[in-house]
Amino acid sequence: MSTPSDPRPAEPPPNTQPARPARSGRGHRVRRVLIGVGLLAAIGLGLAIASGYWTTDRRLAEGTAEEATEESFYQVPDPVPAAAPGTLLREEPLLSAPNGSKAWRILYHSTDVHGSDILVSGVVVAPDSPAPPGGRPIVSWGHPTTGAAQRCAPSLGIAPFDVIEGLTQLLDAGYVVVATDYSGMGAAGPDSYLIGDTEGNNVLDAARAARALDGTGAGTRLVLWGHSQGGQAVLFAAQRAADYAPELHLQAVAVAAPATNLAELLKADVGDVSGVTIGSYAFAAYSSVYEPTTPGATLESILTPEGAAVTDEMAALCLFGQNRELHDIATPLIGKYLAGDPGTTEPWATLLAQNTPGGVRLPVPLFVAQGDADQLVRPEITAQFVAGERALGTEVTFETIADTGHGLVALRAVPKLVDWLKTAAPASSTAPSTAPAG
Repeated sequence: MSTPSDPRPAEPPPNTQPARPARSGRGHRVRRVLIGVGLLAAIGLGLAIASGYWTTDRRLAEGTAEEATEESFYQVPDPVPAAAPGTLLREEPLLSAPNGSKAWRILYHSTDVHGSDILVSGVVVAPDSPAPPGGRPIVSWGHPTTGAAQRCAPSLGIAPFDVIEGLTQLLDAGYVVVATDYSGMGAAGPDSYLIGDTEGNNVLDAARAARALDGTGAGTRLVLWGHSQGGQAVLFAAQRAADYAPELHLQAVAVAAPATNLAELLKADVGDVSGVTIGSYAFAAYSSVYEPTTPGATLESILTPEGAAVTDEMAALCLFGQNRELHDIATPLIGKYLAGDPGTTEPWATLLAQNTPGGVRLPVPLFVAQGDADQLVRPEITAQFVAGERALGTEVTFETIADTGHGLVALRAVPKLVDWLKTAAPASSTAPSTAPAG
């Protein structure tokens, strides 16, 4: 997740109904530059550019050129042609790939929480070198909150690679990296914000799509890596991998400041602008997805009249580039947004619990990084999650990143993550590419 008042990335918390009209608009160059610049400033990834891994002038020029095909690429056919999850519908090379790599924009089939066939967008990046025997392992990345509307998708940014924390090191180590936008972002589709099964399926199907893409050299070994909202997404992907994508060989899961106990996180954060903003994304998504089948899942059942009246308006705004608008709407609602406790008010308590990861033993090693100064995903909540996983028998490596808040935790955890992967899921592993997930 990311906060509008704090220039750091924020945290939280089927029906196949179309995305809400208010969330379907998409601007062009000005909006893309704003988001691209905002992401760089927000999570410190300008360091990657300074290192020379990307050539800034080339990236911006080629990213602008790619804009010409963007609108048509994201258009979803009506009706959506039926296909298996992970099937590619559309692909397009991205000339603005980091030096030494090749990249594509993709549109692929996935499924939502209700089991409906949907289309999801994202990007794939692979080393520009011959793949080893057995193929390259895949890292499927879950991004932190950038918003919940279509136009807030990371793949729409003029520099879509900058948000993938650790991309440089992962490519250098020999991994293929795929980054989903999540359903309803980029391509039109059902809302997905903090809806664990939808996000988890999107993460797994992105890995399948990367395998189907000519030129990646991707095998079946899989690592999941996510930050904040993306941490919740990849934890759900890990829990579902063996049943949902049995052809993939899940080797390891890594998260930074993951959104785990959604009810507690919401309660801890709702007293400031960031909490109200994150709440608007979550409540709008939950009411959109669950209201048709869940009695009482309306905004009016949990929010004040003032909060319910502006939630869809906030949910249509992106976290980066539209902070001022979010701040103007959210500030008067501090202390006046919730009409009750979502953790004890039904059906919200049940919905939040259903979308909280954990409670099952993961069959692969888990890496968890947490900043000790995080004011969004509170360190004590992450520690509780870690303790719960260890009690279930999950092998957990827990790293506290000193003097670090929410926005920089994933970036600062990358050196520890890469060292951990050398043992947990080495890119040079000779594990059979056909091994089952889990």
